[in-house]
Amino acid sequence: MTTSPANQPTAIKADRQAGLVSVDWADGHHSEFDATTLRLLCPCAYCQGEAGRPGWLDTNPALTSIQTQIVDMRLVGQYALAPTWADGHDTGYYTYEALRENCPCAICATDRGAG
Repeated sequence: MTTSPANQPTAIKADRQAGLVSVDWADGHHSEFDATTLRLLCPCAYCQGEAGRPGWLDTNPALTSIQTQIVDMRLVGQYALAPTWADGHDTGYYTYEALRENCPCAICATDRGAG
């Protein structure tokens, strides 16, 4: 786990109605994830695969509204968020480091493209 201030949230808001999760980071950066983006980033073994086997997301599924509706969000220690989706899926722990690395803002997307 990294201790970089860039990966430490100062505020997290899950707006279930709007389907948005926003994170303010200690270095002043702001990230906002829509529910579809978050579901496609799900890091669990079922979604991403494991032991050389492809995951569910490798099939390029057409996500339903139930699969992209956040019904709950909980903290996992001091390092991750764990959403519960309306279809019952709740095994993805989104580390702060991974969320920051995948920030969808234009600046971060451009930086990733240049790297």
